[in-house]
Amino acid sequence: MKYVVVSGGVISGIGKGVIASSTGLLLKTQGARVTSIKIDPYMNVDAGTMAPTEHGEVFVLNDGGEADLDLGNYERYLGVTLGRDNNITTGKVYKHVIEKERRGDYLGRTVQIVPHLTDAIQDWIERVARTPADDSNEEPDVCVIELGGTLGDIESAPFVEALRQLRRRAGKDNFVQIHVSLVPIIHDELKTKPTQQAIRDARSAGLSPDLIACRCERPLDKATTDKIAMFCQVEPEQVIGVHNVSSTYHVPLLLEEQGFLGVLGDLLNMKKLNISQDQLLKGQSTWKQWKTLTTAQEHTFETVNIALVGKYVSLHDSYLSVIKSLEHAAMASRRKLNIIWVDASHLETEWEETNSKEYHKAWYDVHTAHGILVPGGFGTRGTNGMIRAAHHARTKSKPYLGICLGMQIAVIEYARNVCGLEGANSVELDERTNHPIVVYMPEIDQVNLGGTMRLGSRPTIFQENSEWSKLRSLYGLDRTSIDERHRHRYEVNPEYIDQLQAAGLHFIGKDDKGERMEIVELKDHPWFVGVQFHPEYISRVLAPSKPFLGFLSAAAGCFDKVKALSQAKEMDLANGVSNIVV
Repeated sequence: MKYVVVSGGVISGIGKGVIASSTGLLLKTQGARVTSIKIDPYMNVDAGTMAPTEHGEVFVLNDGGEADLDLGNYERYLGVTLGRDNNITTGKVYKHVIEKERRGDYLGRTVQIVPHLTDAIQDWIERVARTPADDSNEEPDVCVIELGGTLGDIESAPFVEALRQLRRRAGKDNFVQIHVSLVPIIHDELKTKPTQQAIRDARSAGLSPDLIACRCERPLDKATTDKIAMFCQVEPEQVIGVHNVSSTYHVPLLLEEQGFLGVLGDLLNMKKLNISQDQLLKGQSTWKQWKTLTTAQEHTFETVNIALVGKYVSLHDSYLSVIKSLEHAAMASRRKLNIIWVDASHLETEWEETNSKEYHKAWYDVHTAHGILVPGGFGTRGTNGMIRAAHHARTKSKPYLGICLGMQIAVIEYARNVCGLEGANSVELDERTNHPIVVYMPEIDQVNLGGTMRLGSRPTIFQENSEWSKLRSLYGLDRTSIDERHRHRYEVNPEYIDQLQAAGLHFIGKDDKGERMEIVELKDHPWFVGVQFHPEYISRVLAPSKPFLGFLSAAAGCFDKVKALSQAKEMDLANGVSNIVV
């Protein structure tokens, strides 16, 4: 097993996740099987109870694990399926060690950070690194590990020591560290001192970077590269410039242009890996499609404007997977994407009374957008604005996509304004509503919040007489079920289904027991779809999520063309055509 560790210095949030994902993708182009691990040094057991506005979105995995958003990057770039153990947190590993101590596994010894905690971290990494992450069910060749935060943080110390020991455990040619550092521009001059200090800090902690990825606003010049190489004791080819590019999907191309893969391959002695010809051809095919799709976007000029009506719009990372899914759909539709961020609270009449300018700006954005998307969320804030946005989309024949809460919002709006159920609402938003259209799922724990929602991949069964559905046509009419990831506590009340369907709101997808509503769609509308699941979690660059693809192409006015291409791709996949990558 070979390991690539991506760490960071100077400041956090400079793109370690994208660089780690790009590294994995480039290794896959050489036929290597790649998996990934994210280390988060916070005390939370997982990201499930953390506010999106503090830490970004919670990414949900197939097995129901609630993880850091960077695991979404790994899955999207590498085309792999990860699990909850691929995200290691301080809370998880301490819990693991304490449980072992309580069982008496340490035979009465004094339990310490070194060696017990650091050994547990290494054992965890080795176990997960050998877990198959793709359809082949074969052990990966390389594990890319991202160490969250910055080196020198107090909470990172046990993980840094564990990784130092892992280098020795892995052996020669099996461990490479990439250190990501900021190279700022001061008075139009690239400054290398922060990077020099970051490398010194890394070495003092016991880690010795083999490659230095320099994040900068503009390309590194030769003089700066040579200076960093000299003072950081590496060769110039081991200094990689990662300057700002128009899209994060161009980062792998940027690394490739600088010979990054060759240097990394030599450091890891990749020639020793037993890579089959089929694996190599598959990797090369993936890379060819990636370059074709991402570079073609530079020559696309038609723009589609999507109003994202949410409650966490102050931090765009709160909706990172939604953004990426829209980007994937835009690339497949050959359109440039323009996301218009609309705070749902600004659409409410109460807001007009206090801030008329923001109210009218928000409604102008909704009126002029080509499509309206209402994503998931929790709590009451902004939900009346979301209901008004859904009403506008339905009555003005504007493409609409509601995800999780967004689907529930669409059902509430229909119940109020079409079925005439005055005051219809969700019990989450109004416990005393006379018409509880959305209710708490009976099996859900209402006290303990962490990991107690309906989580992970679950089947949705298409209902009879739903062949007219635009969404189903994208999945393929021959498919009777789909698997998508979920994260919710509330569901559409089954007692109102007959009344809603009689009024024209069709529930075309239900769970495998036929009790839980999964997909709602209007018949005579360009695109009005709500899904209880979160399709953004399994969207890929080369295989866009179907709900997002349908929504964006409808908003762009090219749905029929995109549907034909999508159906052709699904047919190729069914016939085993190997040059289509999912």
